[in-house]
Amino acid sequence: MTGERTTVATLNRTALTRRLVERLKHDEAVIGGIGNANFDLIAAGHRAQNFYMLGSMGLACPIALGVALAQPQRGVIALEGDGSMLMMLGSLATIANMRPANLTIIIWDNGIYQITGKQATATGGVTDIVALARGAGFPRAEWVRDEAHFDILIDRRFEAGGPVLLAAKIDDKPGKGRQARDPPLIRRRFMEGLGASRD
Repeated sequence: MTGERTTVATLNRTALTRRLVERLKHDEAVIGGIGNANFDLIAAGHRAQNFYMLGSMGLACPIALGVALAQPQRGVIALEGDGSMLMMLGSLATIANMRPANLTIIIWDNGIYQITGKQATATGGVTDIVALARGAGFPRAEWVRDEAHFDILIDRRFEAGGPVLLAAKIDDKPGKGRQARDPPLIRRRFMEGLGASRD
């Protein structure tokens, strides 16, 4: 696994997020983890089906799992940083056992806790997030080699099976956008975007 990781290119998270959003065609739900993951998500173009996590590390994947199980016909994508994913590794085992075919997790791995001062994460050392996902039981987990490979991977059809975890080595450029820090507003817009509003 370690040798595989050294062959991947270091990519730009902002550019990859933009490529992802441009390829969304079916009202897919996208859950952005805290910090740069959701800064870039909103900068790529706000959609009612986007959920922007505020202040709680590691919850993008559990929230995405809930959406995937509640709406199995909808594609669901979680965008999470390596530091936040390391805070919630147990969710990988839960997701692997629940087997939502419509869930894709994308890990932006720059090996640092970027927002808090660029302290090193475990993935900046010897820990391989793709190997962890495989060990948790993900039927498909792999490193993104380059932008063209990213496009191929995110175009997958759910009939091919899931869940899927993709990890990209990224640079440490700051996120481009900012969302309103209004949790009730974020929740309401997201629920309306999913057709799940209780109003």
